[in-house]
Amino acid sequence: MAENYEVGDLITMKKQHPCGASEWEILRVGADFRLKCTGCGHQIMLARKMVDKSVKSVRKPNT
Repeated sequence: MAENYEVGDLITMKKQHPCGASEWEILRVGADFRLKCTGCGHQIMLARKMVDKSVKSVRKPNT
């Protein structure tokens, strides 16, 4: 699911975070992504390849 990701987009991952949330906010885009869990605020860095593989859906924050 190669898409044009932008900072601020909310992505739903296939697997849930241990806190129970499955939605993440994109904080940084590039070869690596910085994602912030919308449930607990935990931040992680993931390679673009892993993000493309793990994303179920993408939505803009205002929709």
